[in-house]
Order: sequence, then C-alpha cells, then structure tokens
Amino acid sequence: MNKKTVKDVDVKGKKVLVRCDFNVPLKDGKITDNTRITAALPTIKYLMDNGAKVILCSHLGRPKGEVKEEFSLKPVAEELTDLLDTDVKFAADTTGDSAKSVTASLNDGDVALLENVRFDPREEKNDDTLAMELADLSDGIYVNDAFGTAHRAHSSTEGVAHHVDEAVAGFLMEKEITFLNGTLEHPKKPFVAVLGGAKVSDKIGVIENLLDKVDEILIGGGMAYTFLKAKGYEIGGSLCENDKIEEAKTIMNKAKEAGVKIVLPKDTVVAPVQEEVDDTLDKKAKQKAFFDFLEKSPDKVVDSDKIPEGWQGCDIGPRTSREFAEELKDAKTILWNGPLGICEINKFSRGTENAAESIAATKATSIVGGGDSVAAIKKLGLEDNFTHISTGGGASLELLEGKALPGLVCLSDK
Repeated sequence: MNKKTVKDVDVKGKKVLVRCDFNVPLKDGKITDNTRITAALPTIKYLMDNGAKVILCSHLGRPKGEVKEEFSLKPVAEELTDLLDTDVKFAADTTGDSAKSVTASLNDGDVALLENVRFDPREEKNDDTLAMELADLSDGIYVNDAFGTAHRAHSSTEGVAHHVDEAVAGFLMEKEITFLNGTLEHPKKPFVAVLGGAKVSDKIGVIENLLDKVDEILIGGGMAYTFLKAKGYEIGGSLCENDKIEEAKTIMNKAKEAGVKIVLPKDTVVAPVQEEVDDTLDKKAKQKAFFDFLEKSPDKVVDSDKIPEGWQGCDIGPRTSREFAEELKDAKTILWNGPLGICEINKFSRGTENAAESIAATKATSIVGGGDSVAAIKKLGLEDNFTHISTGGGASLELLEGKALPGLVCLSDK
C-alpha cells in the first residue's frame, strides 16, 4: 500500500481525528456485536501509547441527517471505556459546542468520541463546511480507519482529508487493503472464489474483475438461479434477475474463453413459493412475513435444473456442498463473499455453514467478506481458521471490482 499510515506521522501531543466504523448492531440500547469496535482498537491504542489526544468519529445506522436517540453513539463510548480501560469522553454533538469543549480538554493519551456524524445533514453530502469543522477539531492530523465506509465520499471519510496537513490510514484500513489488493495482485494458485448473495447485479463487476485472476468460481445463493436460467434450466419460482440473464451468459462465455471453471449448484433445497403477500406492509414487515412463511414451510432437495413450478430455491443441496468442498480442498487462495442460502432460516443455512467448514479445513490463504458469511463463521467458532475476515461489505465489493475507494484515494501518499 503506497499510502501513509499512522506510523508515518508524529502524533505526540497532537489532537488526532480518527474516522472509525462503529456502525454496530444495537438491541434495546445494548451492543449485540462489538466486532467493529474491537477491530479499531489497535489504531486507538497506538495513538494513546504515543501521546496523541485521540478524537474518534463514526456514523451509526441511517438517521438521515436527524438527531435520533436510537442511533446515538453513547453506548459505543461506554463499550470503548471498558475495552480501553480508560474514561472515553463523549461529545453530545459532532462539531458544536460540546465537541469543541470535550476535545479542548483532552490531555496526551486521552480519548473522546463525537456524536453520530450522520446526525448532521451535511455529512452524506460531503459538505466542505462540515469537513473544515471536523478538521479544525484536530491539530492537522486525520486518520481513516473506517474501511467499511471507504467507498463513500462523505465529509468525515473524504472531505476532511483535504483540510489537514496529514491524512493517513489506520492499521485496520492498511490490513484490509493489503489483504484484498494483495490477494488480487499476487494470489497463490489455484485461486478459487466462492460467491453468493441474492443478486447477480451486486457481483457482476466482481466476477468480471476476477476472471483473469482466478482458476475457479463457485456460485451459490440467490444469484445462482439467474445463471441456471441462463443455461436454459427450469428454476420454478426461484429468485431471478431476468434483465441480467444475457449478462450471465456473457460471463459464462468469457470464463470459458479465459479457462476459468464456473461451478453452479447441482442440487437445491427448495420450499414452496409464498403466494399471498400483504402489500400494505413495509419492506421490513414483508421480509419478516416471508421468513415466518419459510420457517413453517416444507422443504425438499431437487436437481437444480428441474426446480418444480411453485417451488423456490433456498439453499444449495448436499451434493453441491460436497462438490464445492472437493473443488476447495487443494486451493492455495480462497476468496469468499456472500451466503449460499437464506441464512436467516436455520434449515437453509447449512450450505453456507458447509462452505465455512470446507474453507476452514484447507491450508489456503482464506479471505471472507459479507455479513452473512462472517456470521456463519462466528456461529461455528471458526474465526481462527480464516486468514482474514473483512469488516467491509460494500467497500470490499468495490475494491474487488477494481474500483478506487474515495476514503483511500484522499489519503497522503508515502
């Protein structure tokens, strides 16, 4: 990585603004998974140990420019206080009187957390005024350690970098870029990609960028049915992006020309299609009703080229899991992004869990991204069996597509 990191600047006695990704899940005001917080600790501790006055900022949820108590970062400040064993001061606003007062009172080695940057409507507009206000809280040093939002050009992720003397990467950002970029540029062969998730449209750019790098691509999840239909198979009522069928055909032809093997599911776990949908429900309520329906539905395993009418694919079948395991066992590099079934339903999570176990059993350099994939690994207690678990969803995908990340491009070159 040719960008400066936090080790390349003198931080002693300086107020340092650090953009973190503390977008953690909350239930009844309590943090249910602190992974993103613990991922930021190496950078925070380094700054504390080297005498910086540490000012942390982050977003949480989608408050859409309004102050909403359920999206307050106060629980994060309390969690950080426990994890760092120091009193993390909390500012009740982002750049207002509270932020100025709290940051001005910091001593060397102290830590403060600003309130949710997305409470300010200027944040997502990459407003230059907000960027300058954030920069003014610091002594000219900005650290971006929020890989999960590096694909967003917002005031706290990109704009602020243009108003400081030094804009550098934190250790998490450095680690993510090193693993993801390094894997793509210098993979050990055979290199196998495992791609899942609901939509082909989310992964087209990734697949096209991988075609001259990988030896095989194993495809599962909802996106598999668009490829299966592109091959002329009967997919019943399975999820399918009909407007992407021609692109799926093109990808398969390009893969054949490049000598890349694409493996699609041979068998599928299916359930009946939900016929009655209450259109008065909002998106979240419809999804819950769908999951409730699937929980109670019968299921069976069928060949993937003959999914009956009135039935929908919900997971890869056991024969496919065994084939994927066989394809993975000799791989030297494995990249996995996206679930292979509807993981929210236990009976349709087995394919994803099988993939996690198969990858964990290899000696390959293994890199995984995507919330459902990571959740499966944690559920099985296999975190230590993977080389790198990425904290970024959209950022990982855009990097894998070969796109430039605004939150990285803006940082100072070495």
